[in-house]
Amino acid sequence: MTKTTTLSAVCSDLGGPSSVEMRHIDLPPLEAIDIQIEVKAAALNFPDLLMTYGKYQFRPQLPFVIGMEGAGEIVAVGSNAKRFQIGDRVMFKGKTGACSDYINVDQKQVEPLPSTLSFVEGAAFGVTFHTAYVSLVKRGQLKAGETLLVHGAGGGVGQAAVAVGKALGAKVFATASSSEKLSVAKESGADYLINYADVNFSKEIMRKTNGNGVDVILDPVGGKVLDSSVFCLAWNGRLLTVGFASGDFGNISLLELQKKGGSLVGVRAGEYGRRNPEAGRIAYDELTALTIQKNLRPWIGRVWEQVDVAQALRAMEDRGVFGKQVISLNGGQSG
Repeated sequence: MTKTTTLSAVCSDLGGPSSVEMRHIDLPPLEAIDIQIEVKAAALNFPDLLMTYGKYQFRPQLPFVIGMEGAGEIVAVGSNAKRFQIGDRVMFKGKTGACSDYINVDQKQVEPLPSTLSFVEGAAFGVTFHTAYVSLVKRGQLKAGETLLVHGAGGGVGQAAVAVGKALGAKVFATASSSEKLSVAKESGADYLINYADVNFSKEIMRKTNGNGVDVILDPVGGKVLDSSVFCLAWNGRLLTVGFASGDFGNISLLELQKKGGSLVGVRAGEYGRRNPEAGRIAYDELTALTIQKNLRPWIGRVWEQVDVAQALRAMEDRGVFGKQVISLNGGQSG
């Protein structure tokens, strides 16, 4: 039977995580191209936190439900939703809505859950690994044998980029601000680890590459990290900016970028598929094949209960956690 209400983590004003509360809300009608999912797990991303302050590029209308991605089981399908059947295990992503017991979504936002992933892993996979894959392959043109530097390697996108880069055959340098976060990068396949709280990472990279620099840099941090990255870029290197977790957009030296013959590339992985659905479909299919072939997995930092969404967001804001933060719903931790 199609559900008409759901328990959701709702942000009611732009006061940050303290504005998030659990509330029963009505589900919209199930449209012909929609499917209804019993959500087993939802993952939190840094944009979720920014949205609670109204500081993200996308500003949803208040009130809105927290969560850009999740995984679960289909319990109902619209009359024209032909891609899936009731009982299918799936992942979904959007701009909001994931931290709910049930959700109605357009079938275009849904993909099969890879057979190698649990619900918790599937919930944590879509946004970060899709971002990493689109960034490195479609925008950065990373090739086997090239060198890759990943900043913020203990976070969701950083960890995914390390894993994807290694799976593609690159030599991977990883930076983070603590040994605990660097341990995530190491277990994800990084070849070299650098704590940028202790050393000048740009000088260290140049030393380790005999002055050549790295071919591709992926930066979800921004600020001074982005500014310093240009100084360890190889000739014709590509510097990918995918986020600003530091809260600072940076002030990069265009002169240094030009001297290196480098490219500064802005990445919005979600828009990549929205603006060109066929390209998005190809990227997802390639990523799925790579995931199964190379056993790619997100690093789960902690699994929280549904009532603790606000607490999890505060922990992310305080930098007290690393890896992906996942919310368990409907017994999803055991699936």
